[in-house]
Amino acid sequence: MPEVTYEIIEHIGVISTSAKGYTKEVNLIRWNGNPAKVDIRDWSPDKQKMGKGVTLTEEQARELRKVLDNI
Repeated sequence: MPEVTYEIIEHIGVISTSAKGYTKEVNLIRWNGNPAKVDIRDWSPDKQKMGKGVTLTEEQARELRKVLDNI
């Protein structure tokens, strides 16, 4: 399996923190050298381990915001 590379371009915010120090974060991340996308996932305190997450284009993130604004 090929190695996955990533670069956190911009830290947008923390949604929550677990008892073990993992944080659910929203970041702008460049995966495998591709254009950056909005990314929501859990991160270890040292940012070396990550959980499964979801990546969104800017347009998808804007649509998600519209949906969430209706809550």
